[in-house]
Amino acid sequence: MIVRSVSELKEKYDSLESGDIFIGDLTGKGRKHFMFIDLLERGVNCFPSPLSQMLNGSKVAQAVVLHHYMCPHTLAVFRRHDLMEAISTYNQHSINAVITKTDKMHCGHGVRKWQDIETVYSFISHEDSKYPFVLQPFLGSFTDVRVIIVGEYSEAYMRQNRDNFRQNISAGGRSCPYDITEEQKAFCNEVMARGKFPYGHIDLQILKDGRCYLSEIALDGGISGASIQRKELDERKRDLLERLALNS
Repeated sequence: MIVRSVSELKEKYDSLESGDIFIGDLTGKGRKHFMFIDLLERGVNCFPSPLSQMLNGSKVAQAVVLHHYMCPHTLAVFRRHDLMEAISTYNQHSINAVITKTDKMHCGHGVRKWQDIETVYSFISHEDSKYPFVLQPFLGSFTDVRVIIVGEYSEAYMRQNRDNFRQNISAGGRSCPYDITEEQKAFCNEVMARGKFPYGHIDLQILKDGRCYLSEIALDGGISGASIQRKELDERKRDLLERLALNS
């Protein structure tokens, strides 16, 4: 049996068996985690994968699972003790300016730049509501590139904002097409494979010396700098999920 909507999933939830398939984004704040665990334990296949859907909704989760692909010393900070340990690590590596990313905030709204990690500690260490968050060294110079990959289709564009380090187009930035290298595309595919993303909107930080780091990845995202139209992109995603389901 293939279930193709959340409403149908709710209706047939208790009757699903091993080998059945759910295609779609599982919504519902507060129930998503345990529903995915339950479906996985019962052998129900989900497309997009449960892992990709969990990572899609959380910058902190990405910093835990995908930190190997991010700039060195990227950390997920869950409590004050983590921040204290980060202070020692960052000072040992002479890291001054840092950024923090608030979990589950988009369009650059949750990205903050700090003079140093001690300033972060002074402002937020005792505020439980600020945890968890992502902590990273501030990269002063890099090329911000968004890559869209859906099956055999891919394209990339550079985002630039001279007045805002966040670079986001939504924050006043501009875009232009960007030719990624085969190595960079392979990097994106490796990130997608690790997070079990069937497709992705991948934000890269490319340094002048060629080093390439993952900033974030999403199942969906803005395409204002892309040549593909939203309707075609969504159709490609649906077709890919159907093919993956039929071949599973």
